[in-house]
Amino acid sequence: MVRRLLFLALLVLPFTLVALPLQALIVALRLPFWPVPPLVFFKLSAIGLGLRVTMEGTPIRDAPALLVANHIGWLDIVAVASKLPVSFVAKSEVARWPVVGLLARLHRTIFVDRKRRTDTGRTAREMSARIAEGVSVLLFAEGTSDIGTHVLPFRSALMGAASAAMEGGTERPVMVQPIAIAYTAISGLPLSRNQRRQIAWIGDMGVGDNLGAILASGPKDVTIAFGAPLAADGDRKATARLAETQVRLMVNALNRRQPLPSMAQLV
Repeated sequence: MVRRLLFLALLVLPFTLVALPLQALIVALRLPFWPVPPLVFFKLSAIGLGLRVTMEGTPIRDAPALLVANHIGWLDIVAVASKLPVSFVAKSEVARWPVVGLLARLHRTIFVDRKRRTDTGRTAREMSARIAEGVSVLLFAEGTSDIGTHVLPFRSALMGAASAAMEGGTERPVMVQPIAIAYTAISGLPLSRNQRRQIAWIGDMGVGDNLGAILASGPKDVTIAFGAPLAADGDRKATARLAETQVRLMVNALNRRQPLPSMAQLV
């Protein structure tokens, strides 16, 4: 734990202090390379937090996409953002958190107020506009986090953002790609249920308690698996069900340390 704290204090913190004003300028000027400083920040953060991130499957890279994933905790953001330049959809409360809210805004996070049904339309429009810019957007489609042993039903309310982006005039076809996130081992050993609760952020767990448990634990293996892309021009509820099925199959395979289903099995 001491080594990680030193790494975060002596490397991640100084980089953050230098990169914050630079990123603020980049975002304000709408420069196309805005994902670069966050990518470096999250790669360093992953190291400092003891994350060993691997990817399986092929992410969509040559076209904008709506990525839909299961959700276990805030570590998911670090894991994904250390590998992919994406915008996240997060609950509006995050925007008000000290420091974290600022970092999220500079990463061009899209905030949604889940307590207001009327906010869904605004959020979907912002998501579709971001996708139309050529930026992939990641949605944690369960709407909450879980310990990672199973996948909760996907909410379809924001799944129409990809098709809306196509209607908005994007020149390239927009796809929906399911993503499975699975924490498979700590210090090389399979996770017990208790250890999953140390990593996951669930219930009324405090950020400080969760961070302390994460820093105190050994190296954590996390796999990001990419499923078969789905057409964005279909019914959003049907697309949500198909994406949920793919993610559930991949999470089950990863947790059991089995080979991932083939693309033919996923579709």
